[in-house]
Amino acid sequence: MNNYIAFLKKEFLENIRTYKMLIMLLVFLVFGIMNPLTAKMTPDILNALMPEGMTITLAEPTAFDSWTQFFKNISQMGLIMMVVVFSGILGTELSKGTLINMLTKGLSRGAVILSKYTCMSLIWTTSIIISFLVTWGYTIYLFPSDEIVNLLFSVFCLWLFGIFLLALLMFSATLAQNNYGCLLITGVGVVICMLCNIIPAAYKYNPLSLASKNMDLITDTVEASSLYYCIWIASILSLFFIVSAVLIFRKKQL
Repeated sequence: MNNYIAFLKKEFLENIRTYKMLIMLLVFLVFGIMNPLTAKMTPDILNALMPEGMTITLAEPTAFDSWTQFFKNISQMGLIMMVVVFSGILGTELSKGTLINMLTKGLSRGAVILSKYTCMSLIWTTSIIISFLVTWGYTIYLFPSDEIVNLLFSVFCLWLFGIFLLALLMFSATLAQNNYGCLLITGVGVVICMLCNIIPAAYKYNPLSLASKNMDLITDTVEASSLYYCIWIASILSLFFIVSAVLIFRKKQL
């Protein structure tokens, strides 16, 4: 436990010094600001870009449009950026030899994996909370009369998919020799999830649904209970990836 706490503090300091934490927080803060503003200003921007004498009639923007931007930005650019930022979570230190020195002095390999995963998860959690709260505040201000159903549950599903993705990334990092290999293995894992959607029977168990059904949840076209299996599978797979990462790293020749 002492190794875990000490290395976790070291991970936070490392992410602060390398600006990874700052990048995550700032980008998600910008997403939070831009989501409602984009929804509000899109009709005016489109009309301004139309040729002279030509106009288009668009429906008045609503809170739904703001949350559409939120889930679109976080589930696409946000998750991709997170994976890229943390892709060197293990390979960079191994290549520099800094981690090897600590391991030879008695640092537990299991503590390394768990502390790194905890640090990434906390940064991801803080980032999505900031983006959500800023979007929520601006949305209430710009669209005060609109109500959205299943909002918190939908955000929770997206957060859980991020946790699952980080577990896959951590597992990939123990298999790969460099950052590019880590990204490749993680990408292959996501592609496999996409291919599973081809099988109708597997669709309701696919963790990818947690990041693709958010808009259906807030429009109430999908029951929240339909994602319960996905939540369990994503949680079990996340635990499996982390346990596997610990076991692989313990036997890994450095």
